[in-house]
Amino acid sequence: MIRFFDTMSGKLEAFRPLIKGKVKLYTCGPTVYDYAHIGNFRAYMFEDLLKRFLLYLGYEVTHIMNITDVEDKIIREATARKISLREYTDPFTEAFFQDIDTLNIMRADVYPRATEHIPEMAEMVKVLAEKGFAYEKDGSWYFDISRYPGYGRLSKINMSERRVGVRIDADEYAKESVHDFALWKAHRQGDFYWDTDLGRGRPGWHIECSAMSRKYLGETFDIHCGGVDNIFPHHENEIAQSEAFSGKRFVNTWLHCQHLVRDGQKMSKSLGNTLSLRELIDEHGADPMAVRLLLLSTHYRKMLNFTFAALRQAEAALQRIRALLRVLETQTFPEGGHEAIDSMASRAGRDFVAGLSDDLNISTSLSAVFGLIKQSNVLLAQDGISSSGAELLKATLRSWDRILGVLPPQEEQILPDDVMHRIQEREAARAAKDYAHADRIRDELLTRGIVLEDTKEGVRWKRVGKESAGG
Repeated sequence: MIRFFDTMSGKLEAFRPLIKGKVKLYTCGPTVYDYAHIGNFRAYMFEDLLKRFLLYLGYEVTHIMNITDVEDKIIREATARKISLREYTDPFTEAFFQDIDTLNIMRADVYPRATEHIPEMAEMVKVLAEKGFAYEKDGSWYFDISRYPGYGRLSKINMSERRVGVRIDADEYAKESVHDFALWKAHRQGDFYWDTDLGRGRPGWHIECSAMSRKYLGETFDIHCGGVDNIFPHHENEIAQSEAFSGKRFVNTWLHCQHLVRDGQKMSKSLGNTLSLRELIDEHGADPMAVRLLLLSTHYRKMLNFTFAALRQAEAALQRIRALLRVLETQTFPEGGHEAIDSMASRAGRDFVAGLSDDLNISTSLSAVFGLIKQSNVLLAQDGISSSGAELLKATLRSWDRILGVLPPQEEQILPDDVMHRIQEREAARAAKDYAHADRIRDELLTRGIVLEDTKEGVRWKRVGKESAGG
């Protein structure tokens, strides 16, 4: 049984999808007004862990992640630069996709852009007005939260603090601002706009996700994710307008992750302490998969404190996984049974799945991974692993990596026999201090697109294109 901590109920709940074997998942995507920093990727990584675990268990997952390409900050910057919204947002959108690919985050099925779904948003506002939940003031349309009695359930906000008749036009506002919020903003001179039945204007931020999730997942779906900063006002407003529109429950399970902080401080541009993924890789030499492992390694509902010491620990942990797999895939083992390894792997496998089934408790699961690695290294030192045992261990690590996503694809680990022979011949030459011969083999393999790297754990290799190998 899977249990998740549902933000709405405030407790652990058994997960039961609306349709057996299928999960409809919506995750809040980037607001593409700037390049993402690693604090943003904390949420995307938790959502990737969730999705991969559901797929691992055999669920069919339909995943939608929006691209917010129209909102106050974007409009302000595009207007100042005198360029279109698309010209302004496209570079940041492309950088986002490059970064998630670098971190091996699985792509969503659809990435709907807000600017491409204006008719759906306008239609929702029209229906809300017809039902008495929305009203017009000076060309803008607002949601009347007094007409929706469930307002505040998600954020546990105190509705007695509401000031009746006060409206909020800004897309983001303080938690104490419990006021009617903008669904559609009237056109102002110099602003970007669309012509609709609502009049000339543009959507408010909150209506975007409601319209797009409805189009791609229906009026009720299984899981909605985001960071804790999305709970209010964004997700609270999504619930109000969606349920007022449909008369149905909007989302069955709400999951929210905590912030990533840097050296104990919230990562933000105002504090000047943000770090982009590219900075970590290009300026600090970080291994992208170590960054991924670090972002995964703390339970999603706990604050994650980024430090370079923590990154080095993640790099060391990643090397432990890679080192064992490298030995298992390159060393020759004797024939024999594998009863002891079967017992070890089965127990670790149960613990691995049990941890993730308990509200994605990654600490338990990683303990199972490194516990098995430790036991396997002991057996390696004792020559206690057979060929069949090695195959079982490799299969176990590869199976877990369908969720962890930190190892290179399996096909990249397979080298032709003659190449493996040349690598072993080079190792023998280095052991005999025949460095000239070792260098000749290294250069020969480089022309074949294989780079060798000598480390304290042994020789490592990777494939590169022949053109880049020669240049």
